[in-house]
Amino acid sequence: MHRFLNDPTLAVPVFPGSHIAMDGHYLFLSGLTVTDIQGGDAVVGDIAEETRWVMRRLSRMLEYAGASLAHVVRVDIHLTDLDTIHTMDAAYAEFFTYHSYPARTCTESPRLSGGANVEITLMARQPDPTSAD
Repeated sequence: MHRFLNDPTLAVPVFPGSHIAMDGHYLFLSGLTVTDIQGGDAVVGDIAEETRWVMRRLSRMLEYAGASLAHVVRVDIHLTDLDTIHTMDAAYAEFFTYHSYPARTCTESPRLSGGANVEITLMARQPDPTSAD
């Protein structure tokens, strides 16, 4: 059975969707920008800080759904300027174990919601509640 959740610390989505969709095997988190996070717009323009803010919130969303960043298997990243990829990569890598990174796509998208410079969405394996992973 599919379950759909909204992170209670974020505004209810203005689009017809949910923050988190669960299918019993995987967790799918909707794309998130720093401007979706209260106070996050204060760091717009600093790609490293935008990335950190979004990754911290995605981590909390996974915890809310019973998982962690260790369960992430795929990430999609959209940057307004692909020339910032190395700065974004350095901040992004802080959230994963070295050489144990999820599969990833990174594209340039000229306009992101709220004027943010990075949007990140991810998919994670839903932990087995009977396992100690």
